[in-house]
Amino acid sequence: MNLLQGRRLIDLSVTLDNNPWTDPPPLLPKIEYMDHQQGWPEMAAMFPGLEKHQMPGNEAWASEKLTVTPHNGTHMDAPWHYSSTTNGGEPAFGIDELPLEWCLRPGVKLDFRQRADGAILQPRDLQQALQRIGHTLAPLDIVLINTAAGACYGKEDYLQRGCGIGREATLWLLEQGVRVVGTDAWSWDAPFGFTRERFLQTGDASLIWEGHKAGRDIAYGQMEKLTNLDQLPDSGFWVSCFPYKIKRASAGFTRAVAIVEA
Repeated sequence: MNLLQGRRLIDLSVTLDNNPWTDPPPLLPKIEYMDHQQGWPEMAAMFPGLEKHQMPGNEAWASEKLTVTPHNGTHMDAPWHYSSTTNGGEPAFGIDELPLEWCLRPGVKLDFRQRADGAILQPRDLQQALQRIGHTLAPLDIVLINTAAGACYGKEDYLQRGCGIGREATLWLLEQGVRVVGTDAWSWDAPFGFTRERFLQTGDASLIWEGHKAGRDIAYGQMEKLTNLDQLPDSGFWVSCFPYKIKRASAGFTRAVAIVEA
């Protein structure tokens, strides 16, 4: 049985590389590449007596060494990232315990590309966007937020682009039964530069990471650094976004893919 018959796949995941604009400098990934000749010492050490000329093309294997956090590239944040507790005081769980049934569900895309960088979405913004596309949220729908940041990934201004989703808006989604959300911006919250200015002006620490911190009340998974959201219909598609299992980790690398009717 061909499960993809009549359907097409849209890759929602960015490519991990050594681009200097994908993360703040302390968090940038580092990829060291080893070609088929550079891999020879490893192969020779594993097969004593082997000579390189015995291998086809005089080649060993190619490989890479990564220095990364699980928040590099497209990834899913776990409740443990937001707080040590969730759901009214329960221990927050890591990415290895994120329910699989959350990660293959119908998707809905809300387009906020015209909203100003640094704007913070409220429940009424989400409600109006859903009304515009004629969609009523169902439990476990995966909600994807298309911001102005998506078109800027890998560019110098990426970290300061896109709107954020506020605490009340995040809680509203969770109260509808949503358990996985995503954005093409660097963070679910507004870019830190805008939040820093607001905090300095008001001294109000509740503004810091307010969308993430909604996970203290209701556990949820949150994808960041998605791409190609502009290629999706508003609804009527599925999202596959199973995160890599890392024991008790705050996030997991995710190959997010949309399954769309052809």
